[in-house]
Amino acid sequence: MHYINMRTAILAGFLLLACAAQAGRLSIVIDDVGYRPHEDNAILQMPTAISVAVLPNAPQARLMATKAHNQGREVLIHMPMAPLSKQSLEPDTLQPAMSSEEIQRIIRNAVNNVPYAVGMNNHMGSAMTSSLPGMQRVMQALDNYQLYFLDSMTIGNSQATRAAAGTHVKVIKRKVFLDDTANPDDIRRQFNRAVELARRNGSAIAIGHPRPATVKVLQQMLATLPADIVLVKPSTLLNEPQHSGGNYLPSTPHPTQPKNPFSGGIKQCKIKLPQEKVDASKALIIIGESVAQSPVVVLLKHHWQYWLGSAQTTPKT
Repeated sequence: MHYINMRTAILAGFLLLACAAQAGRLSIVIDDVGYRPHEDNAILQMPTAISVAVLPNAPQARLMATKAHNQGREVLIHMPMAPLSKQSLEPDTLQPAMSSEEIQRIIRNAVNNVPYAVGMNNHMGSAMTSSLPGMQRVMQALDNYQLYFLDSMTIGNSQATRAAAGTHVKVIKRKVFLDDTANPDDIRRQFNRAVELARRNGSAIAIGHPRPATVKVLQQMLATLPADIVLVKPSTLLNEPQHSGGNYLPSTPHPTQPKNPFSGGIKQCKIKLPQEKVDASKALIIIGESVAQSPVVVLLKHHWQYWLGSAQTTPKT
């Protein structure tokens, strides 16, 4: 009996360690998919938790969205929205002055051009997302399609969250841009910043682009992802509480501690040891099942699947 109690105590201790090592959830979304077949296909060789945001009028929009969906990957519509600066614009770029009917038409066409999309995020859009009336019309249109909105936070006073009030559209926010520059060291630094935010706050969303330098850095960094970080799809973060108001973070490291984008955090893990009169074998089974569902074991399974997939898949050119 003493031996069984010792085994129970050891397993309980292991479970306590597992609960203490809660996994930070990192979501990575790759924008601008549909124009660069070589880089797009390289992204599709990465873990399926990495999501793609497809430009609706890109020449390979439908093809890439379909391929990503068939892999079990999450697909978003990368909706062009008007910026404050003067830049060349994609066709059907949403403008603040557009009518509800025009916005509905453009979004309807985008949904048709990007099959299997479950969400939308903005391409550029500092002028559009800072317009409350304009974004209210966008959210009203999105309400018809059961799409969530990932705010790329290209401007600090984005009105996306306020505009979604009164609709069923859920809004989540980008925390890090991976590749404001093409310098691999900068991209690596931003990736590490996203990891640290996920570790510190429980979750973080990073956005990158299908560029050669970004692809190369992601291939390197994902192969050595820290054991306490797990890749997740953006939709898994939809029910996390969001801070009100703007939540803009510049892409360069901020001198102060970043605010937690998801105030809910992770619930404290509590362990109840079996009572003396409980059958020890049943207690071991219960603890064993809890260990199997712990973040540490989930992480081990995740990394095993990643390495197994890498060994069996030859990158396409």
